Amino acid sequence: MNINENVTLKVRNLPLKPGVYLFKSSDNKVLYVGKAKKLKNRVSSYFNQARNHSPRITIMVNKVADLEVFVVDTESEALILENELIKKHHPRYNVMYRDDKSYPYVCVTLEARPRVFPTRTVVKDGSTYYGPYDHVGHMKRMLEVIRENFDLCTCAVSDKSYDRTRNLPKWESCVRNYFNHCSSEMPSDIYNDRLRAIKRILDGKTIELTKELKEEMKIASQNLSFEEAAKIRDRMISIDKYSQKMKVVANEDINRDVFGLVADEENSIACGVLLKVREGKLISKFHRFLKNIEGLEKSAILQSFVEDYYTGMHAGAIPDEVYVSEELPENDLLLAYLNDELGKKVYFHHPKIGEKAALVGMAYQNAQLLLNEKILEMMKAEGDRIPHSVKQLQKDLRLKRLPRRIECFDNSNFQGTDPVASMVCFVDGVARKSEYKRYKIKTVEGPDDFASMREILTRRYTRLMKEKGQIPDLIIVDGGKGQLSSAVEVLTNIGFIDQADLIGLAKRLEEVFKPGYVDSFQIPKNSSSLKLIQRARDEAHRFAITFHRERRKKRIFTSELLDLAGIGEKTLQKLLTAFGSVKKIKEADEESLRKVVGPKLAKTLVENFKQSS
Repeated sequence: MNINENVTLKVRNLPLKPGVYLFKSSDNKVLYVGKAKKLKNRVSSYFNQARNHSPRITIMVNKVADLEVFVVDTESEALILENELIKKHHPRYNVMYRDDKSYPYVCVTLEARPRVFPTRTVVKDGSTYYGPYDHVGHMKRMLEVIRENFDLCTCAVSDKSYDRTRNLPKWESCVRNYFNHCSSEMPSDIYNDRLRAIKRILDGKTIELTKELKEEMKIASQNLSFEEAAKIRDRMISIDKYSQKMKVVANEDINRDVFGLVADEENSIACGVLLKVREGKLISKFHRFLKNIEGLEKSAILQSFVEDYYTGMHAGAIPDEVYVSEELPENDLLLAYLNDELGKKVYFHHPKIGEKAALVGMAYQNAQLLLNEKILEMMKAEGDRIPHSVKQLQKDLRLKRLPRRIECFDNSNFQGTDPVASMVCFVDGVARKSEYKRYKIKTVEGPDDFASMREILTRRYTRLMKEKGQIPDLIIVDGGKGQLSSAVEVLTNIGFIDQADLIGLAKRLEEVFKPGYVDSFQIPKNSSSLKLIQRARDEAHRFAITFHRERRKKRIFTSELLDLAGIGEKTLQKLLTAFGSVKKIKEADEESLRKVVGPKLAKTLVENFKQSS
């Protein structure tokens, strides 16, 4: 059985919670959707070598390249979600759910006289849907009570269907039957009152409605309208029979938003999850990943998530209470905004024990799982992007950091004249020429490579720290132990020695030296890591030699000009100002030179240039 490494990592992070899992193939197609009481145990069983799987399951498991999971709170919710995902993805290996059965909803249409009816198809047409119901019998009994006690049609007939016998739309004909007034339709005020009552039931907002019905029944009894009182009593019974719009997660009828947040400082990412609880029922979940969290407390990150949610387009109705997984800093602006929207004070709580803490814990667990999966995705993407040579270099030289950014230095001079140095930069194994730098050696007299390297490292990293530039992961100096010792001394003096790894590369035997090691590191000659640092060293040498030759040519040519009769420092400066460089002076024609230095000297310069070439 071939087990994908990415899947193995995800399985290890699964919780012992109910949920739904999706197995995916290498081309991101869903192979199988399943539910579990304990996700970790169930999913792990597929990859247990000792299990005697059927050939069908064995073939499926060998195709699994990725895993996605959804954490829920009960098996009932897992059942509903599993069915929805099967209908959405049509997985190849889900056999027992291929009857196209889907869970039902109650739909309230967006019309002048809205209809209420059951459906298994959700259409985004402005209608309101309540559900899904995981037990069809409960929903059917609820609709039957609505029909019998509220005299409202709940038949799933189209508003476009027509009853030819009564010369009416079928839905309107059905309404008249239930209202028992065949000669006229139900008055709008009565219809709207009853529809509002039904919506409150479907929304789970039943407490106030029950109080109102009790008061109406009392008044009807006092007026000796016993038949009307009996109907009201039946309506109260219908409320009691209503069940399972959504999972009940609290015994109180207060509307709550529950926020949970998990942060990972190492990867600089956090995940926030919101659970929306209305009348004690969990109705929806929302999550978002937050980046750029370096140096922030969890409370500040969570506050950012809460503010973004309530001031954005996601919020909907503002709740009575908000529960959070971290104590939030005082935020008068946010509280004022929420209070204005709701019309009364909104309270933020950070519960430690009891039922409310369990709600926050549920949000936290979902955030933790989502974040773990996100980090796994990031690690996989990062691993795919970093070349093998970079990862191998860290392994071969036992570097503390992955050497994604390498800076390599080299010196160049000719018998101590025109000393220069170069720095080249490699990022993820590729030369980044826009960040190359070249230096004129200013403080060293004669051919002293050690002193030149000390000067250039001091200049480079003193400025880097001052300007807070991007710090390299690895610094390479061209040379053996002596050059490396000079580099260590410099970086220690300026306080940079612990900021990056440091090595020296000796040309003679391609030996690599590291601070603190007596012996050199012998990397195999065909290793991709050795070839990487050789490329960096050779590129630094090429860049330094090129710069040295340019300077030497310029110096020699300048000296030749000064040796000519009539050329002095002031005249040379005029030429450089006019043409910009020694090269352009040499390429200029006689007419252009005449405008700067006059006809006689211009002719002398042109003749001299021809002889030297």
